[in-house]
Amino acid sequence: QISWTPLLVLGYLFYLLLGATVFQLLEKQAETHFRDQFQLEKLKFLQNYTCLDRQALEQFVQVLMEAWEKGVNPEGNSTNPSNWDFSNSFFFAGTVVTTIGYGNLSPSTVAGQIFCVFYALFGVPLNLAFLNQLGKALNAHLLTLERWVQKPGRAQVRLAIFLTTGTLLFLVFPPLVFSYVEGWSYGEGFYFTFITLSTIGFGDYVVGTNPNKHYIPVYRSLTAIWIVFGLAWLALVFNVGADLMERYLQLKWHKSDLSLAEGDTTKLEDEPEQPRIHIPS
Repeated sequence: QISWTPLLVLGYLFYLLLGATVFQLLEKQAETHFRDQFQLEKLKFLQNYTCLDRQALEQFVQVLMEAWEKGVNPEGNSTNPSNWDFSNSFFFAGTVVTTIGYGNLSPSTVAGQIFCVFYALFGVPLNLAFLNQLGKALNAHLLTLERWVQKPGRAQVRLAIFLTTGTLLFLVFPPLVFSYVEGWSYGEGFYFTFITLSTIGFGDYVVGTNPNKHYIPVYRSLTAIWIVFGLAWLALVFNVGADLMERYLQLKWHKSDLSLAEGDTTKLEDEPEQPRIHIPS
């Protein structure tokens, strides 16, 4: 029996090619527009401030970029809250062990970088074990995912309740909170929510980083706790989706194999019986 793995590989590659094509169509033109607009703003700045030349402006832009890479927001002044107070450090530790890695903040000292390596080395397996136990706890109250997928009736209802409740708690309501606190639109909050809980973590939207807003001290710590439980829920959803997709592909492939086998059998049955030639001994 031929394995269905090549079909999955081809589907995976096709999905990546499709995504690359769509992202290029949607984003490339906007990027060109923003790049041209940025160059125009630099020219206007040089025209308004004739005491500066292009080289000095480029050096200042480089300083701004280096500050941003080090986690320092160029907006505001020196009174901006520290990125490494306990609440922010707790949030950063959570992004390390969950492998979200927003990229807007990272250790700048050699000692901090080395500690981060060993902290992640032991923290990532610990986080996986914790999420695994958390997933088992959810399954204990809501039946196992295997029963949800296979059995009809009440199991299907419980699966629907589980998905609906989790969607409201982790994908629908949190963007409302982030929109209110951060000043984002609901779409931006929803985008941040999913990108975070799926551990993609681009870093273009991060909570608690606006220097013009005053956050409560435990805001980012509470967000980190919400992320942990959201990760466990979304991981279960992804596991269900992967299981259903794998079974569907296996079923389709198995049916095609059966149809081919039945076709060969039918062909043999339809062929007229050939005359037998008896050779005397």
